[in-house]
Amino acid sequence: QVQLVESGGGLVQIGGSLRLSCVASVGGTFGAYSMGWFRQAPGKEREFVAAIIWSGTKTHYADSVKGRFNISRDNDKNTVYLQMNNLRPEDTANYYCAAALAKYSDSETSYEAWGQGTQVTVSS
Repeated sequence: QVQLVESGGGLVQIGGSLRLSCVASVGGTFGAYSMGWFRQAPGKEREFVAAIIWSGTKTHYADSVKGRFNISRDNDKNTVYLQMNNLRPEDTANYYCAAALAKYSDSETSYEAWGQGTQVTVSS
C-alpha cells in the first residue's frame, strides 16, 4: 500500500514559480514505483501533467507544460517533486500525485494510489 501527501500549492502571479512535493508512505520500496502528476481544473476532467520512471532516468510531460515544468524524485526521501515555472492562468488546478508499479504512463488507469491534491492558483 502507498499513501501520498502533496504540498507546496498556493497562490502565485503569472510568470511565477512553485515547487510541489509529494511524500510517499510505502509498505514496500518507493523506488519500485513510477510516479505521476495530474491536475484537475474546475469543471474539467483530470489531465496528465508529468511522470517519472522509478529510477528517475526517464520523464514524460504533457505538451502544455513542456519546457516549463520539471518532475524529479528523491528515492531516499520517498519524495517526488514538480517544479513549475512561468506559470499561466490555465495552470490553475488541483494537482495530484500518483504512484504506479507499472511503467510510467500518462494514463490515470495505470496508477494505483493517489494523493488528496494541492491547489495551485495563478492570478494576474
